[in-house]
Amino acid sequence: MKEIVVATKNKGKIREMMDAFEGLDVRLVPLSSFGEMPDAVEDGETFDDNALIKARFYMEKTNMAALADDSGLMVDALGGAPSVYSARFAGYHADDAANNEKLMAELSRVEREESKAAYRCSLAFVDTDGATLMAHGSCEGVVRKVPRGTGGFGYDPYFYVGKDRTMAELTLEEKDKISHRGEALREMAEKLKKYLE
Repeated sequence: MKEIVVATKNKGKIREMMDAFEGLDVRLVPLSSFGEMPDAVEDGETFDDNALIKARFYMEKTNMAALADDSGLMVDALGGAPSVYSARFAGYHADDAANNEKLMAELSRVEREESKAAYRCSLAFVDTDGATLMAHGSCEGVVRKVPRGTGGFGYDPYFYVGKDRTMAELTLEEKDKISHRGEALREMAEKLKKYLE
């Protein structure tokens, strides 16, 4: 059985990954089982860059194959921002509320009540011998200034899929079917299956 460290401290992401790889001959090990770990410096210009930086960093720190994702929101009216800065849009230690507040302020600045937007996800697997797999996913929608729902995390209450439902109003199963991370995880599960054969 292949042991893979999941290079994230986000419990929601860990749960999604465990569900996606259920049928594979792998054991996912949360980063938290290694005690206090430094953060990887995500200074890449793209989601791919940052996912690879994280996967390589934690593979080296743990001497185990590592899986990392980088994902974020791209808003058309803001020229694609916040993009790779999604998690730290309002500053390095910003929480979801602060990031969402900044997003709403930016929409006001460009005098928009809503804008087309997309969630993007890049997923990187790096083995101890340097072998690398990449997978991608995206989810198109609209960002509006009216938040709805209490589920999900990040920008989900403001991200509408379809006419009147936000990502934060979907069940985990519904979200998984259409989400950027769900799509990337399904692609990675396929690639890992072939890789491990």
